[in-house]
Formats: sequence, C-alpha cells, structure tokens
Amino acid sequence: MNIQIFGKNKCFDTKKAQRYFKERRIKYQDIDLVKYGMSKGEFQSVKQAVGLKNMIDPNAKGVEMLTYLAYDKDKEEKLLENQQWLKTPIVRNGRKATVGYCPDVWKSWED
Repeated sequence: MNIQIFGKNKCFDTKKAQRYFKERRIKYQDIDLVKYGMSKGEFQSVKQAVGLKNMIDPNAKGVEMLTYLAYDKDKEEKLLENQQWLKTPIVRNGRKATVGYCPDVWKSWED
C-alpha cells in the first residue's frame, strides 16, 4: 500500500485517519493540504475516485462562491486555487481514494 493523507492541522478526522494507519503499522505520507496542497494530477485522481461534489467541504469559509460557477471545470480550477475548501482527510492509495473518515473502506484496502 502507498498511502497518502492530505489533511489540515486542526482537522479532527485527519488526526483520526493518521491514528488508524499508525495503529495498524501501515506507513503513510502525511501532507498538509493548506501548506503544500495537491498537484493537479493528484486532484484529478481523487476526483475520478470520489467525484467532485464529494470533495467540497460545505462548511469551509468562502466555499459558497463555488455555487456561482456553472461549469465543473471552473469549479475544479477554483478548488485547486483554494484547497482549504476541500473536505479532509483525503486518503489516497494509488488510484483509490476516500474523503472523510472511512475506516471500512481502508480496511478493504488491507486485503
């Protein structure tokens, strides 16, 4: 497994995800989403796995601006510019990805 956890420092679910993998002694790469962000390729890979709508944090400050954009392509560009609007944690395992705390899905990755 090649696990990447994209999260925010103050996100409770990100800390729970890190603990999940730590307790199972599964190595993971921890990436601060606000500081380092996601590359366009990583973003596309996650979008492919979970869908654009599921990636958006409805409680993020300023995210309502996305509702004024008609096309998904424009929303994607805005999200790439403002990655603090993404729901966390985003956990990637190759082409597979989850958004939020999803231990049931991660357990299936271990098999």
